[in-house]
Formats: sequence, C-alpha cells, structure tokens
Amino acid sequence: VSAYDGGAFEYLPKPFDVDEMVAQVERAYEHNRNKAQVKEQGVIDGISASGIIGSAPAMQAVFRVIGRLSRSNITVMINGESGTGKELVAKALHKHSLRKDKPFIALNMAAIPKDLVESELFGHEKGAFTGANSCRKGRFEQADGGTLFLDEIGDMPAEMQTRLLRVLSDGEFFSVGGHQPIKVDVRIIAATHQGLEKLVEEGLFREDLFHRLNVVRIKIPPVRERREDIPLLLEYFLAKAAERLGDDVKALGEDTMRHLSALPWAGNVRQIENTCHLLTAMCPSNTIQIDDLPEELKAESVKQPLVVEGNWLEAARLDIIKRLSAGEDDIAKRVVASIEQVLIMQALEMTKGRRQEAAKLLGLGRNTLTRKIKDFSA
Repeated sequence: VSAYDGGAFEYLPKPFDVDEMVAQVERAYEHNRNKAQVKEQGVIDGISASGIIGSAPAMQAVFRVIGRLSRSNITVMINGESGTGKELVAKALHKHSLRKDKPFIALNMAAIPKDLVESELFGHEKGAFTGANSCRKGRFEQADGGTLFLDEIGDMPAEMQTRLLRVLSDGEFFSVGGHQPIKVDVRIIAATHQGLEKLVEEGLFREDLFHRLNVVRIKIPPVRERREDIPLLLEYFLAKAAERLGDDVKALGEDTMRHLSALPWAGNVRQIENTCHLLTAMCPSNTIQIDDLPEELKAESVKQPLVVEGNWLEAARLDIIKRLSAGEDDIAKRVVASIEQVLIMQALEMTKGRRQEAAKLLGLGRNTLTRKIKDFSA
C-alpha cells in the first residue's frame, strides 16, 4: 500500500515477462493520460453509494485504498472478521476497476466439500468422475476477463493451493479430466478472517502462495472499532429492510439508538443488517423502543452509558455537569459505577464473554465480577 501511496502503478513478479512488462507500460501510459478524468473522491463516493457504509477514519482508509487501486489489476488480500463486509469490498474493487464490465465470480472455500473444490475451481469434462454427466466450466473460466473472489482462502486444501499457485504463475490450467490447457485472464481477490501468517508457520498454507496473494492487503475493521458508524449502519439497514418488506421505515428511539450503539456486535455488519430486518418485520410501531428489541440484545442493556464519540474524559465531565445541574445526589457513586460498567463490558467483549479471563484483566475475582454484572442488570 505504501508503494501505491508513493505513486507506483503496478507490480511485476520476478522473473519479468517482456510482453507483460510492455503491456503494463502501455496501461500506465493510458492511466496517466486519463487520470484527470478519474478523481479519487468520485471513486469514494461511488463506493459509499454501493452499500459500504462508514465515515470512521478506518473505513475512509479502506475507501482510499480502493480508489488508488481503481486502475490496477493487482492481486489483493482482504482481512476481516466474519460479517465485516469483505465481499462488498471485493465487489467495490471490481466495480471500480478496468474489469468492471466483465464477470465478478465469488467462491467461499469454507462452504465447499474438499472433494469438490477442484471441480468448482477448474471445471470438469463429461465422465471425469461419477456424476459428471456433462462438461462444466469452473469458476476460473467463468471469471475470464473479470475478477475471481476467493473467500476464506485459508480453508483451501493444500493440493489446491499448489494448483492455484500454478494458475497465478502461468495463467492456465487443466479441467478435471481435460487434456488441453485452458488459458484465462483473471484478477484474484482473496479474503480471510484467519491469520494466514500463522497458518504458514504451522505448515497449513503455502508461503509462496501467501506472498503471491498478499501483494496489497486491506484490513476491514470490526464494528466495535468504528462505533461512530453504528448509527449510520442502523439507519441504512432499517431503510433497506423497509424497502425489501414494503413497509414504512422504522425510527429508533433515542434510548434505543444509544443502547444499540453501545453493544459489541460480535457478528459485525451482518448482525446489524439481520437485526434491522427483524425489527422492521416485528415491531408494531414506527418507533423502535428498547422493549421491542430481541431478548438477547436487551440482556446487554446499559442503563446510563458513559461512552460517546470523542474524548471520554470530556464525556465524563459533561455527564457530571448534567447530573449536578439536575440536583442529583450520590453522584460520585453513580459516576464510578458507570465507569466500572464500561470497563467490565469492554473486558467481556475482548474475552468474548469469558468471565474468568475478564476478571483477570480487571484485577477482580470471578465472584466479584459476577456480582457486579448482576448489580448492573438489577
């Protein structure tokens, strides 16, 4: 990414192919001739319009990388937890590339039985195996001229990793049962929620393939790391759900919005989308209150969350002023309880709900932590 920031146009793996190098130079010339017509901000606006929502700095950084790669055929690796929108980013990379008028083909490696992976990727000839009653094109051939998105690449079987490496090197392959090489021009975008470096260390993923795929890496942040985007995501998916269901757009009550914005959203954007669809279908009124939420979301309720956008100390100061102005008593106890509640919530989020680990992080006994959680829920 830093090389692209510095103005690099394309990446050529060694050994150089002279014809490919000439083609790259021609593309670079064409790019420079037309770059006045291709504005990065215009690409970013197009990305936002395509359903990737985010004003947080981490998401804006993702948009900028997509914009900088808009004229390139370079291989990209997308990292992110489940539900963060890796396929949306891959589609945006394709949509804003020179291949936008060609196919975008997606394949989730984790969803395919191992004995069918080869046929899915490379196709098969009639009679190649039991049940192969006709010829079938594989995903590589279907994506010719366009983009092939390989999701959960870390789940690709070892023998298929070897074949993929050869395709990336030679641009050709044999279908299952085939005897003639098939030549394709495909851009590869891979994605994973796993740490591929660790898989390489454990011998579960080829190091040479890792480096071939990991030319440019885009990291998509989880929702908990861009909380300022949660209200935008909620409003967007409520409107989208209303359109799909032919219903009125639901609004979130102020307390409901505050509550939902404080949740960990372990399922990330996908969980928010599913929640908005459920609320649109099930909520009887046009304003969603906390009581309308599913029980699993209400169980994580925060009475008076102290976390807001910006500096948390400033948020605490404003909260204290508000309480003093309202003539509340026992302010010290209430504010300390609010801060303690946020600490506990964050510790539980980091440990994925494992109370023993959360208690250790906070320097509390497990029983003490359990008691405090019960106090918050009371």
